[in-house]
Amino acid sequence: MSLHGAATWALRGLDPEDAHGWALRALRLGLGPVRAPDDPILATTVAGLALPNPVGLAPGFDKDAQVFRPMLRAGFGFVECGTVTPLPQAGNPRPRLFRLTQDRAVINRMGFNNRGLEAFAGNLAGRGAGAVGANIGANKDSPDRIGDYVTGLTRLWGLASYFTINISSPNTPGLRALQTKAALEELLGRLAQARDALPPAGRVPMFLKVAPDLAAGEVETMVEASLAQGLAGIIVSNTTVSRPALASRFAGEAGGLSGAPLRELSTRVLGEFAQAAGGRLALIGVGGIGSGADAYARIRAGACAVQLYSALVFEGPGLVGRIKRELAGRLRADGFASVDAAVGAH
Repeated sequence: MSLHGAATWALRGLDPEDAHGWALRALRLGLGPVRAPDDPILATTVAGLALPNPVGLAPGFDKDAQVFRPMLRAGFGFVECGTVTPLPQAGNPRPRLFRLTQDRAVINRMGFNNRGLEAFAGNLAGRGAGAVGANIGANKDSPDRIGDYVTGLTRLWGLASYFTINISSPNTPGLRALQTKAALEELLGRLAQARDALPPAGRVPMFLKVAPDLAAGEVETMVEASLAQGLAGIIVSNTTVSRPALASRFAGEAGGLSGAPLRELSTRVLGEFAQAAGGRLALIGVGGIGSGADAYARIRAGACAVQLYSALVFEGPGLVGRIKRELAGRLRADGFASVDAAVGAH
């Protein structure tokens, strides 16, 4: 067993949230792995962002933008930090994070716990090379949640490589109501107005992050609203509040389910967005990705890139390299010269 493999095994013996805290401390101390150079076939461009590979770290791991540099060194093609809210907030009471080991899944009801925009912005300042995104949200008790997103965009303008508008967490009461047509149009309209008033030098892609639990017609609504306000793409998907058959004793815990049980649902919804978007938006696939085969299937379904987090809980940081090797092998086996050539090939 490698040193990093042993560390992963040891951390799994701790409370999940405590283990996460120790992992962040180790990374801040420089104890993370260092990647080998990426296979050239994996280089790609997503919404104008040049990436060494299409495998990104999903938000939730680095909520306060503390360890994006070591995670880029570990082999991720891009890192998304957050979710960050204007004011610091503690989130929901503990316990609020559960490993479903038999199911290779996680349930969380964290509630956007973070240190707030000022700490986040300070950590992003002078970020250096690599694509680092900012996932922005609203405070739980905010009287103007749409205003919170505008505040986040304005404060982090010029600091992030891209922005993600997170309206799909199930752990902030009422947040998913922003996915409805009228609310979404107001939100994206106000963000577009704020963006257009900011210095052009800070202009970077904006993505909308959506839930997999959508009603009929919502996919088309989100696609058209995103296009109307100049968003670059959509990230599909956040955690699910649905519960497929699960074996773990934590299956009944409230919160968002991620990991392997989300794979089928997230892939299906991604396909619906790909059909509705018709190539007009960049799509990023998230949910249940734990292998190169998973990443490849999502790319063939229409994703330009993928993100993962939950699988790291069970596989450790070596997973990133394995996914990239497997993905490169599958691309070559099917005669694709690049990631972009395989997008939507399904």
